[in-house]
Formats: sequence, C-alpha cells, structure tokens
Amino acid sequence: MADIINLLPDNIANQIAAGEVIQRPASAVKELLENAVDAGATDIQLIIKDAGKELVQVIDNGGGMSETDARMCFERHATSKIQSIEDLFQITTMGFRGEALASIAAVSQVELKTRKKGAEVGTYVEIDNSFVKKQEPCQTAEGTSIAMKNLFFNVPARRNFLKSNAAEMRHIVDEFIRVAMSFPQLQFSLTSNNQQLFHLDKGSLKQRIVAILGQHYNARLVSVKETTDYMNVYGFVGKPETAKKTRGDQFFFVNNRFIKSSYLNHAVMNAFADIIPADSFPLYVLFIDVNPEHVDINVHPTKQEIKFDDEKLMYAFVQSAVKHSLAQFSITATLDFDLDPNIQALDAVSKPFTVQQQNESTQSPLYKSFTQANQAHMIDKSSNSSNLKHWKDLYETNNDNYTQSTYTIAPEPETRPAVTYESQPHATASVIDERWQDTANDQKVPVQVHQQYILSQIKSGFILIDQQAAHERILYERYQRALQETPMATQQSLFPQTLQLPPADAALISEMLGDLQTLGYDLEPFGNNTFIVRGTPADIQNGNDHATIQNLLEQFKNFSHELKVNTREQLIRAMARNNAIPAGKILAAREMQNIIDELFACSMPNVAPGGKFTFISFKLTDLARMFERGN
Repeated sequence: MADIINLLPDNIANQIAAGEVIQRPASAVKELLENAVDAGATDIQLIIKDAGKELVQVIDNGGGMSETDARMCFERHATSKIQSIEDLFQITTMGFRGEALASIAAVSQVELKTRKKGAEVGTYVEIDNSFVKKQEPCQTAEGTSIAMKNLFFNVPARRNFLKSNAAEMRHIVDEFIRVAMSFPQLQFSLTSNNQQLFHLDKGSLKQRIVAILGQHYNARLVSVKETTDYMNVYGFVGKPETAKKTRGDQFFFVNNRFIKSSYLNHAVMNAFADIIPADSFPLYVLFIDVNPEHVDINVHPTKQEIKFDDEKLMYAFVQSAVKHSLAQFSITATLDFDLDPNIQALDAVSKPFTVQQQNESTQSPLYKSFTQANQAHMIDKSSNSSNLKHWKDLYETNNDNYTQSTYTIAPEPETRPAVTYESQPHATASVIDERWQDTANDQKVPVQVHQQYILSQIKSGFILIDQQAAHERILYERYQRALQETPMATQQSLFPQTLQLPPADAALISEMLGDLQTLGYDLEPFGNNTFIVRGTPADIQNGNDHATIQNLLEQFKNFSHELKVNTREQLIRAMARNNAIPAGKILAAREMQNIIDELFACSMPNVAPGGKFTFISFKLTDLARMFERGN
C-alpha cells in the first residue's frame, strides 16, 4: 500500500503560518516595527500606500544585517533571540518566534536593503512567494529598509477578505500607536499616500501620549507609579472628565509589549468605580515591568495575549496602584495619616501655646484686624437707628415712586396651590401646560412617560414608543436618502470653528469627508490634522460644532467595532445615534405627534438601526385579560 503522508513544501507551509501571523496589512506593520525596535533603531519610518495593500515599508537606522543574516531572516523559525529552551522564559525583546518575515515573504513581494554599521556595502534581497529572486551587494544607508508589496497577490481569496481602505488604515494606525507608545525614547513617523500622519519626536511618556491622543489631554493626566520587589506599575490614567462612551484610549504594556487583557482592564474599571458613569471607559496608558519568568507570552501568534503565573496578584496590584494615584491627586477622597516630619518639627506644632503667649497674641494689631469688630463689612446694631436712618428714608421714598403694577406680590405659603414638579432639566412651564391642555382637549393626543417613552392611543389599544430609538430610525432613513438621492441642506456657521484632532481621528475624517459633506457637514482640511467647520446639517440644533463632531467620531468607532458593515453604513448609523433625541428630554404634544407620524412613514418603523425595538403595542384584549375583565 502506497504511503500517503508527505512533507509540505516550504512555500505552502509558510502560507499556512502566514494565515495566523499576517491576517491583514496591520499585522505586517506590527511585526516590521517590532523588528526595527529590536535592531536598536532610534529613528523608525513607516510608509504606507493604498492602506498597506500596495506597500508597507519600514526604514530604520538600527544595527543592520550581514549578507548571510539578510538571507537567513526569511527562513521559518530563524531567530537570533532563542538559543535554548531556557531562553524562552527570559524574553525581553519584541520578536522571537522567527515566523514574521517568513510569513510576510510567503504572501507578498519583499525587497530588503540592509547594511551593518561600519560595513562598506549593504545587501539587497528580493523575494517573491518565498522564493529568492535576487541577492546582491548594494549601496544603502546604515540600518534596514524592508518593503512588503502587493499583499496577498498570490492568494486572491484572502485579499477579498480585506476591508475598506479606511478600515484597514485604522488597524494600521492602531498598531503604529501601540509600538510608538511603548518606546517614547525613539522617534517614529507614519506617512500614508505621501501624506505624513504622525511625526513623533523623542521625549517623555507624557509627551508621547499627548502627541498621539491630542493636546487636550495635557492637563488631564494623572501619574501612576508603584514599585515592589515583584513588579512595577507606571504610566498615566485620565481624569474622570476624559472618560468616553466607547473603548479606545486604553493601553496595557507588559515589559514594553502591548497586550490585551480583559482581566487587568476590569481592575482599572474597578479603581474608577463611583467616579465615572457605569457605561463609560477611562483613559489609561499603563506599563507593567515584571520578571519574564512570571509571564508566558508564547500563547498566541500575535503575542498580544499572555498569561501570568499569579493573575490575582497582578489584578490587586494594578487596581491598588490606580486607586492610590487617583487619591493622591485628589481625584477621590482619601485620608492621609502620614504627616510631613519637617512640619511636625516646627515650633508651632511641637511646643505648647502658653497662656501668656495667647494674651500677647490677642493684643497684637494683626490679631485685632481679623476680629469681627474690625471687619470692613461689620455693622454695629446699636447705631442702626441713627447712622442708617437716611438709607431707610431713601429706600422708602424711592419705593413709593413705583406703581403697584410693577410688582406681583406672592401669596403666603399656606395660600399657594400645592404643585409638585419632578426633576426635569429641560422642562418649562409653557411646555408642561401646553401638553396637558392638549391632552385634556383630545384624549388621543400622545402623552410622554418619564421623559423617555411616548404613549399613543390606537384603535385596538395603545402603543408605547421609545423616543430615542424612534428618532434614531427616522434620522437613519433620512440620512440614507441623502446619500442615495438628494444631499442634505447645510446651515452655515456665523463663526467657523477650527477643529484640531489627533492624527488617527484626522485620518478617519479625511476618509469620510465626501460622505460628511453629502450629509450636511461643511468641513475643509486646514493642514496638520486640523479642519475648518463652516457648517453643519440644517436639522441639527445649533451648538458646539466641535463637540458634535467629536461625539460623532466616538459613535462611529463604536459601530466600527461592533458591526461588519461598510463605512457609509457606519457613518449614518453613528450620525443617527449622535443626533437622536435623548431620553430625559421633555417633548410637547405636537413634537411627539411628529415623531409618531415620521416613524410610521419609515420603511422599517419597528426597529432602530441597531436592532432595538422602537415601540411595543398593547391590545385591548391583552389588557382585559390582565385585569380579568372576562371573569
């Protein structure tokens, strides 16, 4: 019987490995940037074209490679980091598995130029589908330049799984930020389609955070630093006002390696409990230094998921470190029982205050200037009738000059009608009176329940409408028509605002600029991640345009994480969510009726864009059964 088991050819084995390691252009960005860091580079450049589908290139000024190493680095499991099994538990570098470059070469066309420091010439290597096409000496700068071209050119099926350029570019920016945040002492730059998105100079961790996330965080960061024999925690957390409704600005690094850990994230969330809303997420950039023996990083191909030998200890320490920092900077209440010994040594604290000293102090001019009789606002009651009589006469004389119709005298408390108002921040007397007056005139007028729901009578019973979900559906279909048919009207701002965004958000806005203009936003790029806001959709209430667009971006990011839909769909869902009437807003009867009419004119009135029900119907027969009318 013939043998049926064969060894896979290297190029096929590499493509299988690439399926785990290189899932999208951002995966290659991560691996190449980490290799540049391991090479000892101080200046790292990332160049992207067509969201990485055409080109991902990393240029560094690191140690470079010899001619032999330049060829060997593309072999599977070729690494300079591991010599024995013991080394696997002492990993302090970024890459060590020896799969990254082999996987990249298996699914793209690679060009490598490298020169060791002090060498006269460098080495040029060209690889296509794991096969070396050319290797020759070349002139190049010290360090390494590696270019990955035409990703998945030889695996068209996998290329079809890539998302839009905007989505892939967001993943690339995420990976770039994670590596750049890990090493603030290095210089990084990111250029996409000949436009520089990031230029990060060397500096402190706080400077790097502000450069990446935005200048508005400069005064809103709280330092975290705790040191023990087992582990160290340091970094920054945002003050409560920086908390957002969506995840994003949250970074954990273990031994300078970015990780994802829901366990440690829960520790930080617990530290922020009671000082931010339950549905908000705090900003944090936290580094954990721990002996590599206590960490297993070889549990996932991307090395972003790791294991600790004592997770409960890590949890408790991270939570304690964040809590202590928030308390130390007066973000949360705390009692400090440790007094400064220098203060305790002062005479005013350490020596008793004798009776003689008390008498001498009370007779001093300084003491008298602070007593009540010497205060500037002090009024002597005994001289009230004489000294203040002329003020009383002046007041009474002028008071007689006003007619009685100028003032309305309020009745005494016991004669006032007993009226009880609930806490309604947007309520006005006219709105309340109008609503209940309309209801009294026509029993079919809708009624608002707890400023969240609209109750409306129908022939078979009544319906209960969620005002926010209903308005979301209305706006969603309105924006959908605008993209497909007629663009929405724009209300020009009297004073255009300047919108300064972090580079990642600026790239996001740039990708969506055409659709935003169709939806009524008049935005104009102003250079250096800045936009001029000249107008907003005419149906949006006037207000802070900067805050409106910031909230829109947050909603867009929220939908982009949750939904597998295109950019346009994410955008109009985000706009509908951002501009919908919130729960808690009081509506007049005609406003409620407009929502009902527009909702049932929609093509799909029963659900909001996210799938939430917009209304629930109650039939008379159901009500009769509930109240046992049939018995």
